[in-house]
Amino acid sequence: MTTDARTAAPTRPERGLFRLLGPAFVAAIAYVDPGNVAANLTAGAGYGYLLLWVLVVANAMAVLVQYLSAKLAVVTGRTLPELLRDRLGRRARLAYWAQAELVAVATDLAEVIGGAVALHLLFGTPLLVGGIITGAVSLGLLALHNRNGVRRFEAVVVGFLLIIVVGFVTGVVVAPPDPAEAAAGLVPRFEGAETVLLAASMLGATVMPHAVYLHSAVARDHHGTVEPARRRRVLGATRVDVVAALIVAGLVNISMLLLAASALRGVPGTDTLEGAHAAVATHLGAGVALIFAIGLLASGLASTSVGAYAGAVIMQGLLRVDVPLLVRRAVTLVPALVCLGIGVDPTRALVVSQVVLSFGIPFALIPLVALTSSKDLMGEHVNRPGTRVFATVAVGLVVALNLALLYLTFSG
Repeated sequence: MTTDARTAAPTRPERGLFRLLGPAFVAAIAYVDPGNVAANLTAGAGYGYLLLWVLVVANAMAVLVQYLSAKLAVVTGRTLPELLRDRLGRRARLAYWAQAELVAVATDLAEVIGGAVALHLLFGTPLLVGGIITGAVSLGLLALHNRNGVRRFEAVVVGFLLIIVVGFVTGVVVAPPDPAEAAAGLVPRFEGAETVLLAASMLGATVMPHAVYLHSAVARDHHGTVEPARRRRVLGATRVDVVAALIVAGLVNISMLLLAASALRGVPGTDTLEGAHAAVATHLGAGVALIFAIGLLASGLASTSVGAYAGAVIMQGLLRVDVPLLVRRAVTLVPALVCLGIGVDPTRALVVSQVVLSFGIPFALIPLVALTSSKDLMGEHVNRPGTRVFATVAVGLVVALNLALLYLTFSG
């Protein structure tokens, strides 16, 4: 699959707001992948509502970040990796690609393992076989993108997103949280190094680096070349698109933590996906547990295809290299299959993978804020002072959290 600007959708007038929507919902799949499930369930089951504030802050950051990514593409007609390629020397470009590729591998690890666990819960499929099936299905979804274009792919992804919403919100409806305790969870605080690790994991799972790169490509392919006269309309629709998509993703993430905090706290074994599923079945019924597993499967299948798409965007944009999807799929699939094959605890692997993603966030956010704040590049659509301040604070929060994670983890 090529992601070069030449493959972007041709310019055409939209008949209404609806035709301008879609790219943010593709990016939003990255915010509800199995890594989110593991991080949020672990946080809720282990510490109740303590880290609810992390999800709220992260989701607010995600709205701004994804809008800036889409705005960059609408105004310039290019993706974030392509713009970085022109501004980095060869060595810097290769180093930047290496860290971005590591993020892509960590992303795939979470998504494939999540899909494998879901297949095991639903059908008793061995984890290794489930990982292979998840990777194969992602290829089919990407083939749909190649044959039918970005809009058909977007429609399928939105369908998966609806299944994910039902899968993870149902439990909260059946077992509603305590309002007073949930409100207390909105006060920022930690309780030891493990909660910092979980917070970094939740942040990495919510503000996803590969989603930042991907959104610029999906927005460009969806809208095509946007003439100056249409930019304000398209950017207005993009704001609606991003806010709507991230509200949905935020609802799912918060529901996961609230479910674990209200119904699974203190229950033995809830620090694993399998244990959480068993606890849901015991405390909320087999029907809710079935819906939970189906939501997890939809999350794994959709997010792994979106993740592979993002990896192709990164490689083509930074290196001008188009690797066949089958090759990319095989290479990025290997670490997940190795973990499944040697018996690594799936939930722990998911949480750690999200920490890796958290360390990749500054490499995506800092260039994004710098580029969208460039008057020469963005013209009249350059970031306003308030936007620059908020974005800078968000990046600073990520860096500070990661430094605290390093210190607390290695100091014991």
